[in-house]
Amino acid sequence: MSNNRIDSSVSSKLAYKGPVVLAIMDGVGLKNTAIGNAFAQAKTDFLDYCMQKYPWLALDAAGEAVGVLPGDMGNSEVGHNTLGTGQIVKQGAARIDEAFKTGEIWQSPAWRGAIDDVKKNGSTLHFAGIFSDGHVHSSFDHLEQMITHAHDEGVKHIRVHAVIDGRDVPPESEPKYIDRFESFVKSFPDNPDYEIASGGGRMIFVADRYESNWETVKAGWDAMVLGKAPYYFPSAREAISSFREAGHKQDQYIPPFVIRENGHPVGQVKDGDSFIYFDFRADRAIEIAQAFTYNDFPYFDRGTEGNRRLNVYFAGMTEYNSDTHVPEHQLVQPVEFHDPLNTFLGEHGISQLAVAETVKFGHVTYYFNGNSYDKASGEEHLEIKSYTEPLNTRPWLKSAETTDLVLENLEKYRFVRVNYPGGDMVGHFGEMQSGVVAMEAIDLQLRRLAEKVDELGGCMLITADHGNIEEVTTLDGKPKTSHTLNPVPFIFYDNTENAKRYRLLNLPDAGLANVAATVATMLGQSGFPASWHKPLIELT
Repeated sequence: MSNNRIDSSVSSKLAYKGPVVLAIMDGVGLKNTAIGNAFAQAKTDFLDYCMQKYPWLALDAAGEAVGVLPGDMGNSEVGHNTLGTGQIVKQGAARIDEAFKTGEIWQSPAWRGAIDDVKKNGSTLHFAGIFSDGHVHSSFDHLEQMITHAHDEGVKHIRVHAVIDGRDVPPESEPKYIDRFESFVKSFPDNPDYEIASGGGRMIFVADRYESNWETVKAGWDAMVLGKAPYYFPSAREAISSFREAGHKQDQYIPPFVIRENGHPVGQVKDGDSFIYFDFRADRAIEIAQAFTYNDFPYFDRGTEGNRRLNVYFAGMTEYNSDTHVPEHQLVQPVEFHDPLNTFLGEHGISQLAVAETVKFGHVTYYFNGNSYDKASGEEHLEIKSYTEPLNTRPWLKSAETTDLVLENLEKYRFVRVNYPGGDMVGHFGEMQSGVVAMEAIDLQLRRLAEKVDELGGCMLITADHGNIEEVTTLDGKPKTSHTLNPVPFIFYDNTENAKRYRLLNLPDAGLANVAATVATMLGQSGFPASWHKPLIELT
């Protein structure tokens, strides 16, 4: 990629009577074919009109454009990081891969602490995380490398708790990863005591996010720590086979299960053990980290005497909350962002509002603000509680309620950012019908928002954080539940006189990192941080 960071001499005097609104259609990418494309097949009259009348361009939202490995999909975390900070920082699998290549990870206090405790106590080393090679939350390669290194250091007992994916990878990927794990373990000549101890689909086992449903975390805790689950099997392979026969086609909803031998769980987490959560993405890791590390834990009964914290050495792949620094032990130090958009705007007296429903609230606040819950001066965050039912049964989500809340507050703020999650949250089901409804719901709400923006004399910038809904099935009709590599739209909805005063720049590698400077330019600001990338426009 070429360096398109901005020059601090760039200046703008755009001024709007009303607010500048950044509308993020989560998981809505661009693809030329209508085959498998819920965006193209939906009736989106407003978006179609916008892309015919107003200036727009396609932005890179995957791979190196958002700081992940070349060829890796973008995701909501890195997408919002990049949108809100104007920077491309190596993160996700790219950051962790670097730590493995340099050997940094093996010298980390967290790795040494986990290994030394196990060897001292003669106990078990546990691993848990998203059990796939999707590279969005985790990497199977990282798990294999850690097990290999632990073996080389003399660790005798390892148990893996598989948070089954089917979301960042095809919906029926298992038992592919179980087969891979078993073959990997058999490659050790001394036949070590390494096996899968429990598992379950990521949407109902361990990996809740934004405290949407602590019962998901409890289901994982009960299986991993208490050895209790709705189902018991002699092997993970038999678990998946049985669930397939029972009609479970979506891996992400595989029921929690525990592996037993002779009527006993093969791998309960116990006092004196070490536990490594190998996800590098924070949103589906923070809650289980809290369960293992908080002394005072009010979210569910951990099944210990007095609900006490287990005496377990818990380490995360990285830091999952940069404000509270959870967990204490981290294999790889977290990425750092400097001078995010919200801080810059706050320093210039610009009021800000962020609105989203629960499933994306952390993205439009914490991640957008450079992995921080701290608010700038004049900044407010408002949340709409998401449905807890499967979202393919309610594919409109809370898009109307989200818009209602924005409209109630639109006159109070100069910059408003709002996230509509349907493209991502429904796209992950790989269903055309629900995907079409999700897109039509978003289109309707954008129209409502646009009418108020016009009334107030403002403008709206419509974009996305990554692709998904534009590929809900493959070309041969099979469900596709993962994100995509496709670019995303960036539309300048502007009916004011200001629209005549700027034009699009022909940047060779326009991406999400160019959005922060663009927003600030629309708000009449200049003198941006040197780390930011150029705005997408220039004054005429």
